[in-house]
Amino acid sequence: MAGVESAGSALDTNLLYDINGLAADAPHWFDRVVEWVGEYGILAGLALLMLWCWWGVRKRADAVGGVVGLVWAPLAAGIALIVNIPIRELVERPRPFLDHQGLEVLVAGKTDYSFVSDHSTMAMALGVGIFIANRKFGFAGIGLALLEGFCRVYMGVHYPTDVIGGFALGTAVTLLLAPLAMALLTPVVTAVGASRAGWLVRRKGAPGAAALSEADIAGPYARRSDARGDDRDLAA
Repeated sequence: MAGVESAGSALDTNLLYDINGLAADAPHWFDRVVEWVGEYGILAGLALLMLWCWWGVRKRADAVGGVVGLVWAPLAAGIALIVNIPIRELVERPRPFLDHQGLEVLVAGKTDYSFVSDHSTMAMALGVGIFIANRKFGFAGIGLALLEGFCRVYMGVHYPTDVIGGFALGTAVTLLLAPLAMALLTPVVTAVGASRAGWLVRRKGAPGAAALSEADIAGPYARRSDARGDDRDLAA
């Protein structure tokens, strides 16, 4: 077992040096670009992608479901970051540059624990949340999240397994809690769609934009109950 753990640690470290070693050979300006992209740019890009997705899903007949997915995405990212707090304190893994010499560290001042990567967790939670709302935009969001993970290793502030752990945590929180989140958020978003702020859910002229029925506001579970009631009436 110890041999397996040692081999896994060696692979993790070797990948760290291979990816971070690219920074040593790259021009200084390129490293500064990666630093900004990895620290702020990709998260900003995911936020813009969510806005673009929201602008498009409001035109669909199932706009409510798309908007619910987009509302859930940042909430899932926040929950995943909270879940990561006890994980980091339990594992207590130092940043790689504290244990390994010769790394190109592009961002100074990182003194907290390394596992799991907050940036990777948040980026993947957002990407998967966008995927729930719209697959086309979701693939782009997941691609940005993968790029975020690469940048964190390139910058010398995380091991590859920190990033993989972040991807797993962000995905798990977003998908496992999605059914509950949808059940709670769908009536709220539907009610907003039926109010004067309905443009937030459906664009003017989009299918269903004129009005929402009481059954829509009650939600899908109520409609299924009514359908079962109708079947019983027909049977009688």
